[in-house]
Amino acid sequence: MSSVIFTRTTLVPRIISKHVVPGTSSLRLYNDETKSRKTPLFDLHAKHGGKIVDFAGFLLPVQYSDMSLSASHLFTRESASIFDVSHMLQTNVRGKDCVSWFESICPVDLKGMPEGSGSLTVFLTDKGGIIDDLIVTKVNEETLYVVSNAGRMEVDKQHMSETSELFKKQGKDVHVEFLDASERALIALQGPKAAAALQNITDIHLKDLMFMTSTVGKVAGVECRVTRCGYTGEDGVEISIPANKAETVTEALLQFNEVKLAGLGARDSLRLEAGLCLYGNDIDESVTPVEAALTWLIAKRRRTDDNFPGSDIILRQIKEGVSKRRIGIRMESGPPARKGAILKDSKTAETVGEITSGCPAPSLGGNVAMGYVSESLKKPSTELLVNIRGKDVPCSVAKMPFVPSKYYIKK
Repeated sequence: MSSVIFTRTTLVPRIISKHVVPGTSSLRLYNDETKSRKTPLFDLHAKHGGKIVDFAGFLLPVQYSDMSLSASHLFTRESASIFDVSHMLQTNVRGKDCVSWFESICPVDLKGMPEGSGSLTVFLTDKGGIIDDLIVTKVNEETLYVVSNAGRMEVDKQHMSETSELFKKQGKDVHVEFLDASERALIALQGPKAAAALQNITDIHLKDLMFMTSTVGKVAGVECRVTRCGYTGEDGVEISIPANKAETVTEALLQFNEVKLAGLGARDSLRLEAGLCLYGNDIDESVTPVEAALTWLIAKRRRTDDNFPGSDIILRQIKEGVSKRRIGIRMESGPPARKGAILKDSKTAETVGEITSGCPAPSLGGNVAMGYVSESLKKPSTELLVNIRGKDVPCSVAKMPFVPSKYYIKK
C-alpha cells in the first residue's frame, strides 16, 4: 500500500513510499483547504523539503526530500535525528495534592519517585482498559509535567479535567494547565550522537541526565525543559521549547553534520523495531496492561495498595493469567504484515490472533510486526501464519525489542 500526499508547494499528489506511515487511519491528504493546525516548526519543515500530511489534526512531515524513509531510519540509528513532536499534549500540574490525584488515575508510584524523574504510565478505565499511554515527570512534590498523545488529546483533557475537579470538590489542591502548541513546541532529538551534539549548545551536564530524568536549562540560549527519553529505542532527549524560539533551537542543532530532520515515517519504523506501542493500533481501551505485555507499568506499591482504576481486574489477571497477549512477529522476507492481518496456527490454520502494527525493519532486514495471539502461543520462536493479501505467509513469534535498547542508564 502506498501513501499519497500533497506537497505544500506543488499540491500535486506524490507517491512517497510503499512503507505505510504511522496511524494511517488518522492521516489525510494535505491541501490548502485542510483544516489542520500548524506546529511552531511548520515553516522550517517547508524550508527543508518536508512532505506534509495531516496527522492527528496537525500538519507534520512524513519525510524530507533529501532522504528516503529507510535512509532516515538508519541515519537515526547511526547518528541523530530531530523529530517535531509538538502535536503531543504537554500538561503542567501543580498543587500540594497533585501526586495523590495523579495516582488516582494511573498505576504509577509517583510518591516513591525522586524529584526530577519520570515514568511511562497509562490512564485506565474502571475495567482496566488503556485510555492513553503517557510520560509523567515528578518535577517536585507539588509539580508534575505530563506528555500524552495528540490522537487522544481531547479525551485526555476531559479525563484530567473531570478527575481533578472531583479532587478539588473534596478540598484538595490540584491545578491542571494544558499547554497549547501555539505556546510550547516539543522536539525529540534521537540517536547515538544526540547527546554529544546537544552538549555543544546547552549548559545542562548531559552526562548527569539519566534516562527518564528531566531538568530545565539553556539550549542555544533559550530556557527549555530537557527530558532524557524518546520513542526510538536510542539514547536521546525531548526538548520542550517556547513556541517562538522553536526554530532557533532546532536550527542550532541542525548546524551539526551528525544531526538531520526526520519525519513520521521513520519515527514509526524506529518505534516498532524498539517494541514500543502506538496508541490506537497496539493498545486501546479494549486492552489491559497485562494483555499488552505492559504489566511492569503496575508499580509494586500500587499492587499492594490496590487502589488504581480497574485494579480488581488487572490484579486478578496478573495472578490468574489472560487469554491473549501482545507479541512480536518476525518475517524474514516477503511483504510486511499490516494492521488487521489475521494470524493463524501453523498446523491447523485456525485464526489465533491479529496484527496491530507492521512494517519493514531497515536495521534488521525483513519485516517486523506486533499483534495479539492466544496466551498459549506467546513463546518466542512459535511458528505461525499471517494472511497477507489472501495468502498465508510463514512468520514466527519474536522477543521484543527487536533491536537492543540503548537508553542512557546507570551501569
